[in-house]
Amino acid sequence: MTAPGPAPDRSRLLRRLALLCVVAGVVATGFLVPLGVGIDDLSYQVPTVSGGPDIDPAKVPLATTVQDRNGATIATLYAQYRTPVSYAQIAPTMTAAILAVEDRRFFDESALDPTSIARAVVNNASGGDLQGASTITQQYVKNYLIDVVDRDDPAEQAADRADTVGRKVREAEIAVQVSHAMSKQDVLAGYLDLVEFSGSVYGVATAAQAYFGTTASALTVPQAALLAGMVNNPTLDNPYTHPQQALARRNVVIDAMVQDGSLDAAAGATAKAAPLGVLANGPVVPGSTCMSARPDAGFFCAYAVSYLEQAGFTDDQLATGGYTIRTTLDPAASQAIKDAVDADVPTTQNGVANTFALVQPGATGHQVLAMVANRNYGTDAGAGETATNIVADPSNVFGAGSSFKIFTTAAALEAGTVGFDSALPDPSSACFPVPGSRTCYPVHNDGAGYPDPISLQDALATSPNVAFVGLEEKTGLPAVIAMAQKLGLRTTLASNDVGRPPITDPADPLSKNPQYDQPQSQYYQGKPSFTLGDSPVSTLEMANVSATILSGGVWCPPTPILSVTDRTGAQVPVNQQPCAQVVPPGLAHTLAAGLSRDTTIGTSAAAASAAGWTHPGIGKTGTTNASESVAFVGGVDDYAAASMVFADGPHPQEVCPGTPVHLGQCGSGAFGGTVAAPPYFAAMKAILGGQPDVPVPPPDPAYLEPRDGSSTVHAPN
Repeated sequence: MTAPGPAPDRSRLLRRLALLCVVAGVVATGFLVPLGVGIDDLSYQVPTVSGGPDIDPAKVPLATTVQDRNGATIATLYAQYRTPVSYAQIAPTMTAAILAVEDRRFFDESALDPTSIARAVVNNASGGDLQGASTITQQYVKNYLIDVVDRDDPAEQAADRADTVGRKVREAEIAVQVSHAMSKQDVLAGYLDLVEFSGSVYGVATAAQAYFGTTASALTVPQAALLAGMVNNPTLDNPYTHPQQALARRNVVIDAMVQDGSLDAAAGATAKAAPLGVLANGPVVPGSTCMSARPDAGFFCAYAVSYLEQAGFTDDQLATGGYTIRTTLDPAASQAIKDAVDADVPTTQNGVANTFALVQPGATGHQVLAMVANRNYGTDAGAGETATNIVADPSNVFGAGSSFKIFTTAAALEAGTVGFDSALPDPSSACFPVPGSRTCYPVHNDGAGYPDPISLQDALATSPNVAFVGLEEKTGLPAVIAMAQKLGLRTTLASNDVGRPPITDPADPLSKNPQYDQPQSQYYQGKPSFTLGDSPVSTLEMANVSATILSGGVWCPPTPILSVTDRTGAQVPVNQQPCAQVVPPGLAHTLAAGLSRDTTIGTSAAAASAAGWTHPGIGKTGTTNASESVAFVGGVDDYAAASMVFADGPHPQEVCPGTPVHLGQCGSGAFGGTVAAPPYFAAMKAILGGQPDVPVPPPDPAYLEPRDGSSTVHAPN
C-alpha cells in the first residue's frame, strides 16, 4: 500500500482556487490579484481533474414507469424520484427565485465567483474557515457528485459535503470544465433537475408536482420561492415538518427577488401574504416499488420486474434508468379477476389464498394478461398482504391436485400407450409398484360409482385416481414428468419439494435431504403420486400449460413485456426464450378435446351451471388429499387460466367451502369444482362479454387409438 502523501497546504490550495478564477476569465471589474500571487503564477493552466467524473445529464437517476398495455401507469420504480425537465419547461419565477437567493451574478460570471474567492483568500489569511457563496455551477457539480457519482457510497458523499479547501478546489476545477462544455441555461436547468427537495423528491419538476400538484412551468412566485428556499436545507425548511421555518425562508427568497429587481415591491408583498399552499399530507409521491401498485397489479408488476432482471436488467438500472416499461397487463381483465377472487375469498381471510393467472395463447407468444390474488402485494400481513409473489412462484406447496392428470394423459398420447377412444382400467382401489422399491403405492378413487373400465374422455371429466395412476405406470414416470416440463412447468420443476431453489450449500444440514436438495424433476422420478398433483406448483405456470395446449402445442415463456424504451424514447431489446413446438398440434388438439367435457358433465359442471356458463372450453379440476389446496385449470376462446385456492398461513388446515371460504375441519372439504372453479366462471363471463364462442378443436384421427410409441407431427385439423 502506498503511504499517503502530505496534506496539501491550505494557503496553496486557496491560491490555486483564486488562480482558477483568473484562468477562467471571470475576474470582475476592480478585482485585484490576491496578495502574494506572483506574476509567474498567472501562467497556471487549469488541469484535467485526475480521475474526475464526466458531468453527464444522461446519467442522472430517473424514475422508471411501469405501464399496463393501454399506457396507464401501474407503478413507479426509483431510487431518486425525479422526472426530467428542460430550461424551457421551468417557469421564469423559479429561475428568478433560485438566482436571487443562490447566485445573482450567475449569467454574468463564469464557473466561479471571484468576489467569493477573494473573500476566502482574505479570510484564510486571518486564519478563518473557508467561506461559502459557491456559484450555481459549483453547486451543480457538488450535487452531481453526491446524487449521481457517489450515490451508493456514503463515505464519498460525506467527502463531497465536507467543508474543506481541498473539496472546494476539486469542485471548482470540475465547474470550470462544465462551464466550457455547457450553456448557462443547461447548467441552470441541470442544477434544478438534480437538487433534492427533501426525502425522495428530486428536481424541480417532481417538487412542483409533489408539493403543489402543478408543473415546473406553472409555478407561482410563492411556490417558486418556497422551493428555492428549500434547496439550501431541505430538512430544516420542509413545509410539512417545519412550516414556520419554511414560511420564513420563503419570504427571505421573495425579499431577495425584490432586491435584485426580478419582482416589484407590491408583487413581493402580495406573495409574502400568501399561505404556504402545499398539498395536504405531502409531499405527494408514489411508492418506489411494485408494492405501490394497485391491488390487482402488484403481483404482475413484481413478475415483470423479475422477468426483466432475468433478461439482464439490473435492479439499479430499473430504479435509475428512466425506462418506460409497457407491459401486457389487461386492466379490465385484471380487475374482473380481482373482483372474482375477492368475492370467493376475502383479502384478509385468515390462512386462505386464492391465486389466479390469465394468459393469452398464441403460436408466437404467450402474453400474461393478469396475475391476481385475494391477497395484495405488500408487507402488511394484517391487511392481507404478502411480499411473496404467490401467483408466479411455486407458492402453492400443497399442489394442484388432479389437474396434473393433464400431463399423464399428454405423455400417454405422445407415447401411443393410449388413444382418445381408449378405455382405462379403473378398479375402486389398487396398489402400484414404486420404482426402485419393493413396496407399492396404494390408491383409491374418491367416491364410488366410477365405471371400470372408464373412457379416457370420461376419466378426464370425472377424475378417478386409480385410472390415472395406472396410466402413469404404463407410460412411465420419466415421460410424465418430462411432459409437465415441456407443457410449461419450468420454474416449478426446477424448485425443490417445498417450492424453493434446491439447497446446494454442503454446510447446510438440509443439503443431503432429497426433499430439499433435489429439484422436483428429479425428486418425483420414483413417486407415483406425481399425477395426483401433490407437489409445489406455480399458478402462472399452470395457466401457461393451458396456453400451450390452446396454442396447438407451442410453448412460449409467459411474457409480461410488450416493450421497453429508455429515457430518450429509444427501444431497448429484451432477451426472451424463443417459443417451441413441444408437442405435435394433433396431440394438443386431442388433449383439448379430452378436456372439453369438464364443465358440462365433469367435476366443474355444477359450478358452471350455477354461473350460467355455456361457453365451450377446456377445464380440469384438482383437489389434494386433505383439501389443503384446490385448483381449476382451463381455457376459453383466446384465454388460458388457472385458479388455485390453498392454505397459505403458518398453520395450514383443510380448506372448507362457504361464505367465506375458510380453514377448518369440515369433513368433506373444498373441491376444485366447488371453490376454485367459481371465480374462473365469474371472471371469464365478465371478460368475454358478448364475444362469439370459439369451438374446441376435435381430436386428431391419429390419436384416436393406441399407437406404437412414435410421435409423428400431424397438421392441425
